[in-house]
Amino acid sequence: MDAFDLHSYDHYIVSFSGGKDSTACFLYLLEQGVPKEKIELWHQEIDGREQTFFDWEITPDYCRKFAVAFGVPIYFQWKEGGFKREMFRENSLTAPIYFELPNGCINKAGGEKGKLSTRLRFPQASADLKVRWCSAYLKIDVCSTSLINQERFRNKRTLILSGERGEESPQRAKYKILEPDRADLRNGKAFTRHVDRFRPIRDWKEQQVWEIIEKYRVRVHPCYYMGWGRCSCKFCIFGNKNQFASAAKISPEQIQYIIELEKLFKCTIKRNMDLQTLIDSGTAYEAINGFMATLATQSIYDVPIIIPDDDVWLLPAGAYGENCGAA
Repeated sequence: MDAFDLHSYDHYIVSFSGGKDSTACFLYLLEQGVPKEKIELWHQEIDGREQTFFDWEITPDYCRKFAVAFGVPIYFQWKEGGFKREMFRENSLTAPIYFELPNGCINKAGGEKGKLSTRLRFPQASADLKVRWCSAYLKIDVCSTSLINQERFRNKRTLILSGERGEESPQRAKYKILEPDRADLRNGKAFTRHVDRFRPIRDWKEQQVWEIIEKYRVRVHPCYYMGWGRCSCKFCIFGNKNQFASAAKISPEQIQYIIELEKLFKCTIKRNMDLQTLIDSGTAYEAINGFMATLATQSIYDVPIIIPDDDVWLLPAGAYGENCGAA
């Protein structure tokens, strides 16, 4: 690749989950003096727009309020029917993808061609994205398809930032800090789409992440204050026994439905035990309280994102805790 110049791009897209690492990526751009008018946040809604099934209910609006607080646009992308529809695929095509545009419109792509296939099972914890299909179909493909199908990125240089850190897993430690993104197209055709993938915090330690968040006085996603070390789905397939016990305490009806689906599919989320056994072996986080549990499971985020100067910024209970996540 050519010599890297952070300030040489027309668009900066932060792949924004609402978690601490994607927050640090955004704040990194501010630290480097990248103009806000060139930055946009992108959030893939795992569950689509019809219902909340696997993710935290509050996550989309938390992301939306974060963007408002820092004065940058945010655009959402999702697969029709989200996680649940993809999981229940039976001799059918994968669903189409929808994505928001700067003019307020919503475009649609895909869902009309391909192979008929059947899932009828949960994704499995694996580095193989064909097995861990939630990441591939609900995040990675959704993001790249949304970018490829927007004319505004043609003949432009776009930098996508994502928050993978090597401290999280040996696999992530091997990720390249800079490489062409899968949406890149610079092959000599009549038009080009120059898209690079940048992982600016790959070599950061968790302490550095919390330090930059504290510097900007960001109130992080509610799950961190209840004890979660990562902000992934509420029922993330990589969650350990304590995380699932905590999720069961917060959302008992939802967890019971997922337990019943394991029986229906005759396939468990964890390879070596069923979900009920996993929950029974764990202990819910002590930091869970009524206020945060309610905030995390509602659809409207109504707490300030930036903590006022006259209030104390507190390190969340989940900081430096259990860090279960994708490989």
